[in-house]
Amino acid sequence: MFRKSITAFFSALFKTESGWMRWIIALLLIAYFAFQNTSYFNSVRMWLSHENLTLSLGARSFSAYEILNGLITVIAVFWVASLIAVWAQRSVGSLDSIKVSTRSLITSMLKLAIFAIAGIVCLNTLGIDMSSLALLSGAIGIGLGFGLQKITSNFISGIILLFEQSMEEGDLVELTVGEQGIVKRMGARYTLIETFDGKEVMIPNEDFITNRVTNWTFSNEQGRAEIRVGIGYESDVDLAHQLMIEAAKKHPRCSKNPEPACFVTDFGDSSINFLLYFWVDDVVSGRLEPKSFVYREIWRSFQANNISIPYPQSDVTIKNWDKKPI
Repeated sequence: MFRKSITAFFSALFKTESGWMRWIIALLLIAYFAFQNTSYFNSVRMWLSHENLTLSLGARSFSAYEILNGLITVIAVFWVASLIAVWAQRSVGSLDSIKVSTRSLITSMLKLAIFAIAGIVCLNTLGIDMSSLALLSGAIGIGLGFGLQKITSNFISGIILLFEQSMEEGDLVELTVGEQGIVKRMGARYTLIETFDGKEVMIPNEDFITNRVTNWTFSNEQGRAEIRVGIGYESDVDLAHQLMIEAAKKHPRCSKNPEPACFVTDFGDSSINFLLYFWVDDVVSGRLEPKSFVYREIWRSFQANNISIPYPQSDVTIKNWDKKPI
């Protein structure tokens, strides 16, 4: 329980959204710096710097005062960085002329840069020689290059997606692997897709760059639906054509432009086959309900006008029926 509390404390400490934590830290920092101006501070510093409270690591020794002062310095630097990050996030978020995905990208990059600078400032303030870390950072960089190759690829792919603006939050997308749904959130590593059955699928950003993706709402939200119907050869072809178009127009989500279109596609074995095209204004809301509505309207109209939808039929001719089997 104690470990979870400590973890929650430091998690809230570095979250830029935790406003209450920033105010608590501000009060503590003010109290600490105010205490430095009192006569008691030198006594406390000398007591904390005593050799009995000194930790030795190799050739370097750290007094309790240096450790405590260094910890407070790190908290102060990252507290200021969090304030700057919040200000930057609100400033970018108020730019309505920029798309949501672009604002998210700019905010993420600004936060990364702000906290990276804060880390460098902390190292310099604590007296750590940056040149001594060059060899170590090079080795770590090589290790990260191999071990985090996929993560790096997904991060770069996410930046490309946000810069190209090929997808936006709220778009209806379909991947070649069969996943289809609404884009709910675009992150640095993955894109969250909500499918039509309520599942939330986290798809790596690399899949949107290397695979073929269908964006149904890239330039507009219209989507086309098609219906195939066959009528009997004894039925009125022109009347059936008219009734199918009228059935499509009755649905409230049917687009006025382009208008529904109906075509005779072929003469089948048992029926004259039609293909009806119509567009819906909001493909994100789905096409199954409009198609179901139009199917029902076609069925009712055909029944009212004696237009039949035939079953498949085959004529079988038996030769030499009178001959006896051998």
